[in-house]
Formats: sequence, structure tokens, C-alpha cells
Amino acid sequence: MSSPTPLAGYQSYKGLPQLAGLCTVEEAAKPGLGVEECVRRLKRFHYCFKRLHQILTARITSEPIYELKTGFAHHAYLCAEHVTALRTRISEMREPPLGLEDVPHLALEVFFDEILAAPTTEELIAGVYTHAVAELYGGIEQYMGVTNPLTDAPSCRVLRFAWHELAEMMNWGEKVADVLIGDPVWDGMRPWLEILAQLTMNSNGLDGAGTTSLSDPPVADAPGSPIPRRYSAKPYVYDPVPKRDERFTDPWNQGVNAESFLYNPAFPARPKALMMLYKRLREIDVPEMMASIITQTPGKPWGYYRDMSRQLWDEARHAMMGEVGFVALGVDWTKAKITFNWSHRLNTECTPMERHGVLYFIEQGLMPKTGKRYEFETGQATGLPLIATIQDFDWADEVLHSQIGRVWYVPQFESLKEALAYGDAAWSKVLSNWTTVKAQGLTNHENWWPAVYEMACKAEGVAPDPVVLAFDETYEGKRADLREVGEGLSG
Repeated sequence: MSSPTPLAGYQSYKGLPQLAGLCTVEEAAKPGLGVEECVRRLKRFHYCFKRLHQILTARITSEPIYELKTGFAHHAYLCAEHVTALRTRISEMREPPLGLEDVPHLALEVFFDEILAAPTTEELIAGVYTHAVAELYGGIEQYMGVTNPLTDAPSCRVLRFAWHELAEMMNWGEKVADVLIGDPVWDGMRPWLEILAQLTMNSNGLDGAGTTSLSDPPVADAPGSPIPRRYSAKPYVYDPVPKRDERFTDPWNQGVNAESFLYNPAFPARPKALMMLYKRLREIDVPEMMASIITQTPGKPWGYYRDMSRQLWDEARHAMMGEVGFVALGVDWTKAKITFNWSHRLNTECTPMERHGVLYFIEQGLMPKTGKRYEFETGQATGLPLIATIQDFDWADEVLHSQIGRVWYVPQFESLKEALAYGDAAWSKVLSNWTTVKAQGLTNHENWWPAVYEMACKAEGVAPDPVVLAFDETYEGKRADLREVGEGLSG
């Protein structure tokens, strides 16, 4: 009969939690993984999060369904944050040079290439969430189960947060799959999903735990290889053209000049809440445009992609804030014609650098007192606490975005003045296509304002103000920024 080990009987002072609450002494006495093996697996996790960030960002613009656009924006940002955290942790583990831009295993590269090139939304959802995210979740869970919780506590902290957010991503993806993917579609994509599963096996799992070697040997990726590429046989080509679902019934509409109404002192604050909510929801075109900048601007330091992804996610949040505000006020937001004119034209007529210039120029116009501060004060004046909260956080986010521009955009010019002038000139390239799209029969620039305003008044139980109801100024010959508005207010 074996006697109890000393570990089993070890007691801390007065039974206090052992080892700062990380684990018990008995758990910490297990050898766990060595530094080299930890680094090898952490690099795998880093690569997986980086590829997921790439895939989700690249598919925002061309995904028609609004809820999926915002979901992809959120998850791409989370992946970017986890890439950042893993890069920091790996750099602490005796590992120069880091080799973080290396592909850990060729089969792993093909796995993510296949998902990036998935031709349908259903296949994309299945590839990202039921395969990549689920496998990564399991790999991190296994890592935390075998590494030493004391010696590798910094890695465990980073991975515990990632594991938690992967669980949320996986849960979201499963719900989306339940709604969008029926049994016949699952059956049709099964051969491709089997390819993904085989690639996972060939790479020894996404975490690489299936190999005993500290190095990751590549596998063949040539004609006649056991697992040939299917969708990625031809290199993926990014689609910059924004797509919208059927609720966006008039996406070329430029029939209501929201800035003109919002900054007109003759109009009361309460109906201005509706225009601010329209401007927030209209910001769904910013993720569509920023996704193109990120995807089509390779070779930047990782901090660039992390910061730009944060801004992209903030803009998606702003759109959802507008959605929530409309619903809370009893307004069907689909009656406000949410345009994609801005993102469509910038993505198809401007270079990535010009798009970034336009973005920064507009942000700077929001910084003076006639910008986000004014919108926040107007939100307070409405007497609607939700509107004030929305504008409060919108203002805070835009200050951050201006700082991001100063870090990553402005230094590419000799001066701030030159950086602003470049953005102004790029913005002027797509000044107005009001007449063109009307002549092409793409829109009649319907004045949707009366219907939305009357809907809000009915929900509130008040009569519409005839002067407010009669507003009918359009964007003909104008652009949706505050330069002309600011000049008018100061003149």
C-alpha cells in the first residue's frame, strides 16, 4: 500500500488559499510544458487569431446581412486584441527573433486560405465558427490543462481571456448557423468541411499538440498532394463593393441632408435626435470602407492593424447605437434610407491612402465645438437620456479615432496641414453623384424624413411640428461633412 505523498498533506498558513490563488501546490508540482513547447503552441494561437482577423475583416464589406457585418467587425477586433496580447507574451519568453510572421505549418495556412476564399456566407460561417473558432477554443483549453499554472501563469492569464471570448464567438456563430444553414446546405458543403478537418489533422491540430517535435515541418502543397486546395486554388481576391440586405431599400439615396438639419438653430433639439440616430446608423458604411483600407494595406506594423480594427469596431458600434435609438423611440429604422454611397464610391474610386485621408479629414472636422461636442450637447437638450449617452460615447470614440489618425496617417506627410489637404482633395474627388445616380435610375432621392418624423411623433403621442415636417434639403452638390456647416456658423 503506497503512502500519501508530501504534496497531498501540505497545508498553507491557517488554510489560506495557496500560491496567490492560482492553483494548489499539488497542481503546481506537475512539470507541465517547457518554455520552447509553450512558445511553439503560443505561436500557433497567434497565427490562428491573425488569420481569423484577416478573414473576418476581408468579408465585412461584401457581406449583405447587417447583423453579420457588425458581428464580423466585433470578432475581428477581438482577434486583433488577442494577437497583440500573444505577441507581447511570446516576446517575454526568451525568444528573439520572434518569428511571428512565419507560417507555423503549411497545412494550417491552407486551412485558413480555404476559409478566406469560401464563396458563400454559409460556408464562411461554418468554416470560421464551427471549425476554426471551435478548434482554437479546444486547443487553448488543452494548453491551459497541461501547462504549469504557476510557472506559466502569464500565458494562462492571456489565454484565459482569449478562451472566454472565443466561447462567446462560438456561441454567436452557432446561433447564426442554426438560423442561416439548413440541413440541405450542410449536406452540400460536407465534402469541403471534410477537407478542412483533414487539413486540421495534417497540421497536428490548430495548436500543434499532435506532434512531439519542437519544430513544425511543412506538408506538401503541390499537384498530387493528398489534400489539394479547393476554393483557394486561385488566390483570394478582395471584393471592395459594399453589399446590403433587403432592408436597405434605397442605398443610393441622398435625399435628406442630416447635417443641414442638425446644425440649423431654427429646429428644436428633440427631432434632431432622429437625425443623429440616422447619422449613427449610416456609419455602417465606415466599417465597409475601413475594411478595404486594412485589407488592401499590407506590410504595416501590427499596431496599425490593431488600432484600425478598434476604430472599425467602434464605427460598427455606432451604427448599432443608432439602431437601438430608433427602436427605443418607436421608429422603424428601415424607413430612413441608409445609404452606402460613401463607402461604395471611396472603395471603388479611391486608393487605400486616399480613403484614409478622407477618414482623417472628416474626423478632424468633428473635433471643434461645432462637431461632436455640439452633438452631445444637443443629445442632452433632447431630454432623452439614451440619446445623451449615445452621443457621449460617440464623442469619446471620435477623439480616440483622431488620435489613431495622428499616429498612423499624419506621419506619412511633411505636416498636419499637408495631411489634411490631401484628405480634403481626396474627399472632393467623390463630392457628389446626386445627379448621376438619379439619371441612372438608381434612386429618386426620396425625402424619407416626414415618414420617420411622423412615426416618432406618433410613438411619443405628440403632433408633428409643421416646420420640422417640411424639411426637404438634399445632398445635391454637397458632401456629408462639417466644413460648409462650420463656415456657415462662423460667418
